[in-house]
Amino acid sequence: MSSDFFVTPPPTVPPLDPGFRPAVLANRAFLRAVADSGDSVSLVIGLERGDGSVSRYETLVFAEGSEHADANLLYAERVVKFLIWQRGARRLHIGGPASIGVYLEACYVEKGLRAFDADFMGHHVYAKPFEVVVCTAEKVPAEKESSAPLGRHLDGCRIGFDLGASDRKVSAVVDGEAVYSEEVVWEPRKNSDPNYHVDEVREALKTAASKMPRVDAIGGSSAGVYINHRPMIASLFRGISQEDFPVIRDMFIEFGKEMDVPIAVVNDGEVTALAGAMSLEENGILGIALGSSEAGGYVTPEGNITEWLNELAFAPVDYNPDAARDEWSEDYGVGALYFSQQCVFRLAPAAGIELPEGEGVTDAERLKHVQGFLEDGHEGALDIWRSMGIYLGYTLAHYADFYDINHVLVLGRCTSGRGGDLLVDGANDVLDREFPELAAQINVQLPDEKSRRVGQSIAAASLPQLNS
Repeated sequence: MSSDFFVTPPPTVPPLDPGFRPAVLANRAFLRAVADSGDSVSLVIGLERGDGSVSRYETLVFAEGSEHADANLLYAERVVKFLIWQRGARRLHIGGPASIGVYLEACYVEKGLRAFDADFMGHHVYAKPFEVVVCTAEKVPAEKESSAPLGRHLDGCRIGFDLGASDRKVSAVVDGEAVYSEEVVWEPRKNSDPNYHVDEVREALKTAASKMPRVDAIGGSSAGVYINHRPMIASLFRGISQEDFPVIRDMFIEFGKEMDVPIAVVNDGEVTALAGAMSLEENGILGIALGSSEAGGYVTPEGNITEWLNELAFAPVDYNPDAARDEWSEDYGVGALYFSQQCVFRLAPAAGIELPEGEGVTDAERLKHVQGFLEDGHEGALDIWRSMGIYLGYTLAHYADFYDINHVLVLGRCTSGRGGDLLVDGANDVLDREFPELAAQINVQLPDEKSRRVGQSIAAASLPQLNS
């Protein structure tokens, strides 16, 4: 059956998730079948963003009329979903078999299979209606990409912050050295009052400012899509109504005005990758932060960032249709459920660990509860992180089909203590045994414990260039 391409069990099975079906194995099985069929045609995907820039992705599929042509639809839908969240799009150009274009056009409409994605990209990110253009491969627009340097400005007295769903971090940084850092637990996703967010961030900035003789610049990172230092949409602020969201959208710009300094705020994944590039003094880095969700960021081999979104939390990594579903997008098998505290909570019952419940119990406390079992050597807790390490190995091979990667930096709250080593060791084991060519190319590593906890906010402090 054509669907067999997508549900073959992996050689290495996560101990707590025998149903895991890695995207990389499914895609490669499909492409091998296409190549062996002698009946392949090109599929060219163009992803046009709000500013007119275009990414292209070219692959092969079965020709119309092939006995396996029905498999094209699932393959194309999953690849397009990945590309949309990796690179961003408000208009899709689908050049290839017409049946694929017609199917995807039906997916990305109101009440369609991917209505969430169409609304998110069109309404929230690019503020233009989302479109799918069905065309021939020759009609897909030419690639039009750009990249630019990010951060690495270390002069002066700077504030750097990182806003997560469980805690907010801030650092006071003087000429590249952190003179003060703190983490404060907060609950942004459960607060619908925009003033809660404004007051919390303002308090963090005031605290850091009090540790320096002056403030020259502010840099920050947070989950979500940021354009010109404004959050267009973010899970962190999902409790804020559309009527109140303008307060959040302008919050960081207003802080810059209040303190009369340049301010820069970007997606936390970008700062993750930047922190790695600064620490390693290398480029071609994919940063993956495993916190309340999954954050991804990418520094090109040339040392720049692109206009891509790198919102890997929504990118599919498990093709099992019965995999867990994300509560926000309602899609199955996406990264947030495999590389975050959400994964820990999802696997905890299978590990024999009961999560603390009750009013006032934070997600940060739940994660620490499970990590306590991990540090004590509880076999079920060890299996949670062993499973995540296997997920990571297969998923890094998947990411390598879409990124040019030399280094992978893994950090975030889920990597603290024994968990980080289990994740990296598990990923490297999968790469060594099943993807040796990638194992020789990609260096997967953790930052040291101090950098893991506050390095993100220090790197964020380097984002703005001082006014001359």
